Amino acid sequence: MSNTELALVMIVALLVLMSLRVPIALSMMACGAVGYGILAGPASVLNYMGSVPVSKFSSDDLAVVPLFILMGELATRAGITRELFRTCNTWIGELRGGLAMAAVAGCAAFGAICGSSLATASTMGKVALPEMKSHKYDGGLAAGALAAGGTLGILIPPSMVLIILAVLTEQNIAKMFLAAFVPGIMAALGYMLAIAIYVRLFPKAGPAGDKTSWKEKFKSTRDVWHITTIFLIVLGGIYGGIFTPNEAAAVGVFLTAVLAFTHGKLKISEFKDALIKTAMTSAMIFFIVLGADLFSVFIAMTQLPNTGAQMVLDAGLSPYVVLIVMLISYLILGCFMDSLAMILLTIPIYFPVIVSMDFGMSPDDLGIWFGVIALVVVEVGLITPPVGMNVFIIQSFDKDLSLTQCFKGVVPFLLSDFLRVALMILFPAISLTLVHMIG
Repeated sequence: MSNTELALVMIVALLVLMSLRVPIALSMMACGAVGYGILAGPASVLNYMGSVPVSKFSSDDLAVVPLFILMGELATRAGITRELFRTCNTWIGELRGGLAMAAVAGCAAFGAICGSSLATASTMGKVALPEMKSHKYDGGLAAGALAAGGTLGILIPPSMVLIILAVLTEQNIAKMFLAAFVPGIMAALGYMLAIAIYVRLFPKAGPAGDKTSWKEKFKSTRDVWHITTIFLIVLGGIYGGIFTPNEAAAVGVFLTAVLAFTHGKLKISEFKDALIKTAMTSAMIFFIVLGADLFSVFIAMTQLPNTGAQMVLDAGLSPYVVLIVMLISYLILGCFMDSLAMILLTIPIYFPVIVSMDFGMSPDDLGIWFGVIALVVVEVGLITPPVGMNVFIIQSFDKDLSLTQCFKGVVPFLLSDFLRVALMILFPAISLTLVHMIG
């Protein structure tokens, strides 16, 4: 069996294990260890496990992960989602479909300090879904808006998946944050536009809310000044050269903790729960990263990425055709894998192929551009059937909603996503302009 054939066999074995619900970390570690052992011998695998985990997890690059996770946990427990939704609703709730638009805007604001799609969808869903139901909103539109809005958690910085992606592709985390900022804003605006078009076609789906005065609008804005301040300090500090990403995350944790204790009235028991949840989530992510690293080393030893890149070059395929095929594969994988698993599985194979092709930009720009596009498409997988984790979360809050109704509700938002991906492919400046200006 050739090295390429061995790599393909292990990839199939990995997919089979994951389809059997074996944890992604164990699946990657098992397949990587077996493949590595076949190529280099069992002793090499033991040497790897004895040295690499310590060096990898003592790296400064990954220190930012538990800090931003803790920041998100504290923000969730601070109870700020209700204020964010109330403020957004005060400004745009009087429009037709305004409550759904306010939910999307609230998700974007909460995602800016949370970094998790599931947490964003969950916390905002608890607040906004009952409100939309009481205003006679169509259940599909309400569920679709919240599920799609939740995906902003992994796109608008800071984002856990974005940090892992930067580490895997050896890109600067601050630059990756910058590159994702405009696509994240585009996503929020695109979702709002989708709602506006939908309620124009189906007026009863999203009735207009009560009108508010300008005095009420500005008064509501004062209620969320602290959240805006934390966001500006964390990201402004990074791009202003005041903080490194790690230092910014530490400052963000401190400020969010102060907010949670003073404003959100966080109890010590809840703070302990946040610490425990952070430790558990960080351990899970680090375990997955270790499994992905071992599998990536095995894949690199088989020369599969180089062989694939050479085959693509020899076939004379357009770089954009190759890119589109890769993006379609993400949509397929999204039917049975979560976002982090997709990134960890595919990037070691796809990234070398992409950087070997001529897209008319520098290798650094190419890596950032492809990384953000991949993240956006992975984000779409959170609302596509049959998995669509965000959809399941929103549906769990209202048993009167069927999954069919919920998945129908996300269709307008999927169309918005497809248009956004097309624009990002056609116009790389969408992702790279801020990087060139500030990075």
